[in-house]
Amino acid sequence: MSTRETYQAFLQTKQVRVRPAGIEISCAELHPRLFPFQQVIVQWALHQGQAAIFADCGLGKTGMQLIWAHVIHQRTNRDVLILAPLTVARQTVKEGGEFGLSVHICRSQADVQPGINITNYEMLAHFDPAHFVGVVLDESSILKSYMGKTKRALVEAFAGTPYRLCCTATPAPNDVMEIGNHSEFLGIMPSSEMLMRWFINDTMQNGHYRLKGHASHDFWQWISSWAISLRKPSDLGCSDEGFTLPELRITHHYIDTDITTGMEQGQLFRAPVLSATNLHKEMRLTAPDRAQAVADLVNGTTETWAIWCNTNYEADELAKRIPDAVEVRGSDSLDAKERTLTAFTMGHARVIITKPGIAGYGLNWQHCHHTAFVGLSYSFEDFYQAVRRFYRFGQMHPVEVIIVAAETEGPLVSALERKVQAHLQMSDAMNTQTAALPAHDALDLQRHETFTVEQGEQWQLYHGDCVAVTQQLPAESVHFSIFSPPFSNLYIYSDAVEDMGNSAGDEEFFRHFDFLIPELLRITRPGRLCAVHCKDLINYKSRDGAAGIRDFSGELIRHFSTAGWQYHSKVTIWKDPVIEMQRTKAHGLLYKQLRADSTFSRQGLAEYLLIFRKWAHTEEEEAQIEPVTHTTEDFPLEIWQRYASPVWFDIRQTHVLNVEQARESPDEKHICPLQLDVIERALQLWSNPGETIFSPFTGIGSEGYEALRLGRHFIGVELKESYVKAARKNLERILQKKTQRTLFDEFAESEVLA
Repeated sequence: MSTRETYQAFLQTKQVRVRPAGIEISCAELHPRLFPFQQVIVQWALHQGQAAIFADCGLGKTGMQLIWAHVIHQRTNRDVLILAPLTVARQTVKEGGEFGLSVHICRSQADVQPGINITNYEMLAHFDPAHFVGVVLDESSILKSYMGKTKRALVEAFAGTPYRLCCTATPAPNDVMEIGNHSEFLGIMPSSEMLMRWFINDTMQNGHYRLKGHASHDFWQWISSWAISLRKPSDLGCSDEGFTLPELRITHHYIDTDITTGMEQGQLFRAPVLSATNLHKEMRLTAPDRAQAVADLVNGTTETWAIWCNTNYEADELAKRIPDAVEVRGSDSLDAKERTLTAFTMGHARVIITKPGIAGYGLNWQHCHHTAFVGLSYSFEDFYQAVRRFYRFGQMHPVEVIIVAAETEGPLVSALERKVQAHLQMSDAMNTQTAALPAHDALDLQRHETFTVEQGEQWQLYHGDCVAVTQQLPAESVHFSIFSPPFSNLYIYSDAVEDMGNSAGDEEFFRHFDFLIPELLRITRPGRLCAVHCKDLINYKSRDGAAGIRDFSGELIRHFSTAGWQYHSKVTIWKDPVIEMQRTKAHGLLYKQLRADSTFSRQGLAEYLLIFRKWAHTEEEEAQIEPVTHTTEDFPLEIWQRYASPVWFDIRQTHVLNVEQARESPDEKHICPLQLDVIERALQLWSNPGETIFSPFTGIGSEGYEALRLGRHFIGVELKESYVKAARKNLERILQKKTQRTLFDEFAESEVLA
């Protein structure tokens, strides 16, 4: 296989899509009781083998997962396990009967029978996961916690299970980390790799990650290769007949509160703005009034009610005021919880008091259409899921949701409403990308070989893949190369597979970079140099498992050396740690961290210029070597003594070309052009006027700008179109300035040199 064919094959591996590894079946072979849209989803999930169904409440996830499990059992003659929230097991058994399927409730491995088995998440430790060929996570939002114990236990337990299915109504629209956990459980991609590929550490919120603007399309396309999201059947082009919901009425009932009670010394009134630290204090003060307001609503009617509280003291106040209510608490035994929840589900109890974390997931309570929240938390998912116990397909009445809050708790209600709107917006984006079950086209293997070139006086600028362009440049045509490559996946400027920064991590980055390094050697003249600007990279505990620093500069040296370059020298570029601290909010640079525990304190991160040499290996190559010479006039001794220092302390960090003209709306803020001071010194040290300078990562043209200013020729390559346009303008601008030189220009250049 040729080098180009090998490179094409490598680019194909970078197209992050999930290849199906499941069972082929036609919709006609599936249970006729399934609706057409459900048959399409089940057929697709079986074809995938490992898949997620993000379908809104009431769209029949239970039926779909039962038929999925039944087909797996039929085709493999092995058992399938369904894990579900408490009391959902009996609902699933009942619905299985409607499909003519036997579903066995189990408490341990000893209870397992051939076919479909179901248990509660709490019982996982009593089972042998290796026994099952397939597993279903019902209400898989239990994977929400990124580093949680339950998530880790589930991932580890079923890592070797061939067929896996996740079903939930509320995945990542409000917490994209949950999608990473679904991906990891399904064996598609570890959460940490998802973060490294498409997300950026949000320096304004420690430990939080946000989706990179330009990565949005690629991210959702990846999800659509293993997950489907829909709110209604028409999202898949099917009829919504029978799935049109009645009205949902949400009412806010604010009670009057004496804000002069419970004040701290020096306060005129209780603070109206709630935080995590004073939330419970405020809610404890208002609990009796809120409970009485709910009791007045419930006791004055014969309607069925479900009342949600957030704390035990709220439950105590409610229970005292509503005599015929049954209650489910976290301290109850599993059997007691199941009996009480079943009693309400079957209509044997008129009123139930419980928490969203106990009964807010998976239960079908369409027999009830009145619900009240006497206590809220900041969790949108708890609220959403609790409401969906009633507001789901099959509900025949308008659903009345009453939120009872004290006046001082208004900010909490407002925060919840904002999260509802954010959920709707993100759900729309997710549904648009994933609902169509797209058949992804294979990567066009010829696309990377297509590029254009523009030329001007003393410069050539290629728009395309740097590997493909460099492969076609003449051998020994470049005197000196200088560039700043993508720092692994730290800065990703596009979702193109040709973008080296668009990598899962260091390993994939260097596999890509290793196609370029030998080409750089080939096009370099014997005896000449290549300068690479870089820095070491940070590991984060939440993403990488431990905080620390990666030796990125050392890896560059090793890879260049392996390709035949000789490591020549290294310059350390001093960086101000105060500026780094202000920009990154790194805990290791904070003065308060030094005082709290200095074992976490570290130095700021320097930048480096690594220089590599192409040694001549034959007498013919020796004869071709062209020295770079200097005189005392163009390079005084005092300048050399400063440049010879292993640390350059006087690089002006802000002396860069303007990046705003090249930035597109989804770009990240940290576009990093190389400082002009560094480029100037390198060109003066290691090239002669009139020679050819090369940069495979031209960006907005910083290397070309300095090369032309100092009388060199320039060849550059850039993948991103907006950067190519900016680079061309900068190259033309410096040539125009050179034709309009004044005494002040000469003075300014001498100041830069000094």
